[in-house]
Amino acid sequence: MWFPSVGFSQGDLETKQKKITIIVLFEMIPLLLLLLVGLSLAKKNLKYVDPNHPCRKSSPNPKLGNARSPLTPVENLPDQWIWSSIEGRSLITNIRNQHIPQYCGSCWAHAATSSLSDRIKIARNAAWPDINISPQVLISCSNDDGCHGGQAYNAFEWMHLNEVTDETCSIYRARGHDNGAQCSAELICENCSHLKSKGCWAQDNYKVYRVDEYGSVSGEQDMMQEIYQRGPIACGIAVPEALESYTGGIFEDTTGDMNIVHDISIVGYGEENGIKFWTVRNSWGSQFGEDGFVRVIRGKNNIAIESDCSWATPKNTWTSDERHKLTEAEKNVPSSTPNEAESTEGSNLKGASFFQKGCRVEKSFFSKREKPLPIPSWKLLKEAAVPESMDWRNVSGMNYLSWIKNQHIPVYCGSCWAQATTSSLADRFNILLGNSNPTPIDLNAQVMINCKAGGDCNGGNPGGVYEFAYSQGIPDSSCEQYVAENLGHTCGAIDKCKDCTWPPCPVGQTCQDKCWAVDYKKYYASHYYHVRGAAQMKAEIASHGPISCGIEVTDSFEKYVGGIYSEFKFFPMINHEISVVGYGKDRETGQEYWIGRNSWGTYWGEGGFFRMATGKYGLGIELDCTAAIPSFEANEAEPEVLSIM
Repeated sequence: MWFPSVGFSQGDLETKQKKITIIVLFEMIPLLLLLLVGLSLAKKNLKYVDPNHPCRKSSPNPKLGNARSPLTPVENLPDQWIWSSIEGRSLITNIRNQHIPQYCGSCWAHAATSSLSDRIKIARNAAWPDINISPQVLISCSNDDGCHGGQAYNAFEWMHLNEVTDETCSIYRARGHDNGAQCSAELICENCSHLKSKGCWAQDNYKVYRVDEYGSVSGEQDMMQEIYQRGPIACGIAVPEALESYTGGIFEDTTGDMNIVHDISIVGYGEENGIKFWTVRNSWGSQFGEDGFVRVIRGKNNIAIESDCSWATPKNTWTSDERHKLTEAEKNVPSSTPNEAESTEGSNLKGASFFQKGCRVEKSFFSKREKPLPIPSWKLLKEAAVPESMDWRNVSGMNYLSWIKNQHIPVYCGSCWAQATTSSLADRFNILLGNSNPTPIDLNAQVMINCKAGGDCNGGNPGGVYEFAYSQGIPDSSCEQYVAENLGHTCGAIDKCKDCTWPPCPVGQTCQDKCWAVDYKKYYASHYYHVRGAAQMKAEIASHGPISCGIEVTDSFEKYVGGIYSEFKFFPMINHEISVVGYGKDRETGQEYWIGRNSWGTYWGEGGFFRMATGKYGLGIELDCTAAIPSFEANEAEPEVLSIM
């Protein structure tokens, strides 16, 4: 029978219906897979995997990749190759916690950006500075589902087609385009002012990074080849309950769980007592497992770890210092994060002068008494023995510095006093360990704000940070996310180190009822003291590492773009804290200078750093500095002195 209204026979109709059925079923594959995963997860009691929206979502789309030529296998691979321990030093970047300041299913973005950051570090032979690619840009701007899940392969593909920035441009917020952090020029690279009239804006002339080649890899031998030859890879894994409670050793699941719901990065492989393993970096903070890592048995495809991995090579944008120039359209977009109120920076600081307006007291102090070394460095190291130049960014080819920060994002915060001190002390821990820690140590400035260890976002006293390090110990940066806000209540255990559970936090909510305090590793100071004058500064830097110092920020200094900065101030009024990481002398002019690290992002100055003239043209940099000696040992509590009435 013919159907003239549509022009085909009953047989044709049946054929067409079959084709439609096949198409519908194919399109339902992702939904069916998600349903099966959800049913499996519903039987578990997992804190970090949302049964409705696992952070790793598989896609049925073909993974064509962009590999110009296949990797040529290397014969006789070494039995062990772990990028966090190559000839006694680490060539990988930081440990993150995707679940703070609130839960976000962004494992896919962390796995992709961490492994890409590692490969940049490897390509640059760990030269200064560490470059930490921003997962926030992917969560807000890519085609995946933000805090509701995605896939590392898709992230690599997106970074091949688009520019991405570092974390001093776009800091992690644990929110994506799906729950309140929409993509914009401002989110991709942001700057903020303490002035209510200026608020926040899209920053111009920022550094950019891209993926060159990318593709998929699976199977033990191919994964080993890719890791050994080019660096860490991102892989999907199943998450049995035992993995969440892992504390150490070589993990092997015995339940047969093969449902891929989480993305991680594999940074190496090895063997212990005849048992082969993968070295895996998770994104659940340093309090998880072996300092944020887990070793998974190798060669058995346990937890599906050898089933579905991806890799990417970075495009070299750093040698030529490639930057993004804002278009007129990007410049004219209204700010999405205006300041709620004008900052009172400097107005309530104990020890601040009447005229001071800044993020740091004019003269640092210790509320009790300073605890100097028995013999200070400037007495141990005679003037003739002090090196003519010193730069902790490059000591015999080794960079010992922790990474660069931006105190002004996601909103403005006058936390320079906390940034410079925690960075300098973190540097000294890296020096103490000879860069042998699996990831560079970075100490938590937000905890200093939370616990008022010298001040808050309205400014503070650098000395308070070192006293806190002496008495309580400072957690690392994976314990609390920098949110650039004051706490609003008395600092408790949850404000020093926390973790959070699902679901992703809805717009307008904080979801702190889903978070709890966790134990953490403490980084102490055994001694702390003042350092003043060029001679003391040089001896201290050469002997122990970077120090934190006050300077007077002027309008001209804010506009600094490079070179040796020089500005005379008859009476410098210190209002800002920076860290001094070295010193040197210009070969052509003979001008001596200090090497300083600021906390204004990599788009400012010389990649976030500056060189400052010594002496009276240095904005007071030699007048008021502080330093501390790193230690892993807690100090004995001092007895309280009771006053006699």
